[in-house]
Amino acid sequence: MTVKGVDISAYQPEFDPSGWDFVFIKATEGRSWKSSVRHKQATAARDAGAVVGFYHFLWPGNIAAQAAYFVEHAPLRPGDVLACDWEDNLEGTAASCAEKDAFLAEVKRLRPEHRVVLYCNRDFWFHRDTTSGCADGLWIADLTTAGRPRIRHPWTFHQYSHAGNLDRNVAAFPTRAALRAWATELTA
Repeated sequence: MTVKGVDISAYQPEFDPSGWDFVFIKATEGRSWKSSVRHKQATAARDAGAVVGFYHFLWPGNIAAQAAYFVEHAPLRPGDVLACDWEDNLEGTAASCAEKDAFLAEVKRLRPEHRVVLYCNRDFWFHRDTTSGCADGLWIADLTTAGRPRIRHPWTFHQYSHAGNLDRNVAAFPTRAALRAWATELTA
């Protein structure tokens, strides 16, 4: 895999975007939290030539309101990728599989010109998911060799490492240009 990226949140307000082909930025969580540094992070990533994605940390309940909140507060441009981050929250709860699917569908309805993907770890994919619903692609977290997640389902992004304070990822594309073409093909 030669297409490398990172995912960041407000915990990394300053990061060096050079050398990354794509950057996923945490934009929102639930119905009330939004990152105060998402615009700055997106500008830095875009200035470095990276494909930009935004993710929303999904909570149980109020799914349509969360989707609307996410697309309202993600500083979108054509070709940006949108992701649903489906995992346990700090209270130890998580959205159900049906809620995850409803969120992906609602974000896709609200922003049909953008790619929408699901982020989850192997535990959620194997033990909580019952539909294999991942909209336009699966972003799987599996801390193993880059580009070799231990799943059979086709994946689009693979988070393979937590090195330093950055989560490192690869994409299933041969080049940054191929990733950008995939991300922008719905905007034409």
